[in-house]
Amino acid sequence: MASETEPDALSPSDVDTAEVAFDELCGALAARDLKGLWSRPPLQPEPRPMTRAHLWRWDTVAPLARQAGKVLDLDSGDGQRRALQFCNPGLKAGTTEALFGAYQYLEAGETAPAHRHSPAAVRFMMTGSSVYTTVDGDACWMEPGDLVLTPNWAWHDHSNKSNQPAIWLDVIDVVLVATLESVFFEEHPVGMQELTGHGVSERRFAGPGLRGESGPAHTKPYSPLMRYPYAQTDAALGALHEQDGGQSVTVEYTNPLTGGPAIPTITCQMTRIYPGGLTAPRRQTGGQIHTVFRGRGRSVIGGTEFEWGPGDVFVVPSWVPVEHEVSETADLFIGSDRAVLEALHLYREEELAERQEVMGAFTPNTGGETPDPSLRVGARAESRLEGANG
Repeated sequence: MASETEPDALSPSDVDTAEVAFDELCGALAARDLKGLWSRPPLQPEPRPMTRAHLWRWDTVAPLARQAGKVLDLDSGDGQRRALQFCNPGLKAGTTEALFGAYQYLEAGETAPAHRHSPAAVRFMMTGSSVYTTVDGDACWMEPGDLVLTPNWAWHDHSNKSNQPAIWLDVIDVVLVATLESVFFEEHPVGMQELTGHGVSERRFAGPGLRGESGPAHTKPYSPLMRYPYAQTDAALGALHEQDGGQSVTVEYTNPLTGGPAIPTITCQMTRIYPGGLTAPRRQTGGQIHTVFRGRGRSVIGGTEFEWGPGDVFVVPSWVPVEHEVSETADLFIGSDRAVLEALHLYREEELAERQEVMGAFTPNTGGETPDPSLRVGARAESRLEGANG
């Protein structure tokens, strides 16, 4: 029988014993691949993104893309694609927490062989012409400002039928899909697809609100329309501004059958901003990749000023406020994971009552490259090669 002076083995009598017991508990948990919730940082009242606001200059990236065209031979299997990924310095991988953005380069008269993968991607044409991406047999022409979809597990290859190089933006949900450990990839057995025609999906949708009733029913979770021409986007933005006015207008590229996002994991939008001072400060959940198709201006992102022009790409992190101001009318293509957040009921946005205080200006990493006039944003090739319409 224990004496009255002996401590109870189940009731430590001093702090040192309690500390030893806590350390022993944590050690015992770790040895069994366990961890106490108390050892993790507490939940924060709002997002604290690892993604950083960042910007890449067109005049820096485009010459490197052309250099990649000289160094990497697609015919020899050098990765099959010349895509220069925008790597966010705050992340281990990705341009945002869910998406990778990249500029892809295709030389004059060149093809990039077909493959398919579980990550979905979109292509936004920056410069070049007489280029098409074939999606499951449908050859979709890509002119500057056009958006072309390459959905999850759809065969796709690229062809440049002009005498000039082409660059387009890729936005792909590979970071999200890799996090979910669900990446699959397959090369096409014969390299290039057999064409069923040019603009097949476009012919089924003759105009806004119109679609043909003939043909098989579309049962896929993504849009049946593979190409969204800039001419239609431009007209829609102009009509919206004429109707509603305001300093900016935005359109979303949607599935014409459902009204939902064109790609289930990527929200694609085009925002047109007009001169007249800063736009209202806003923030939303989910990182956004902004690509300047035309115009010049600046954005204040989390208190830092970013100056931009045609072809520049910049990131707005989740729940970080942003304001835009332009010196000339500007069109910004925006890719984000908003569609995923909305499906999971995690999306939020708000307009702030007060403007941000500018604490500094962003200085991009540049190598002093000389702009290449043949890679000017929006530039079109002078002519197609013979047989381009075949």
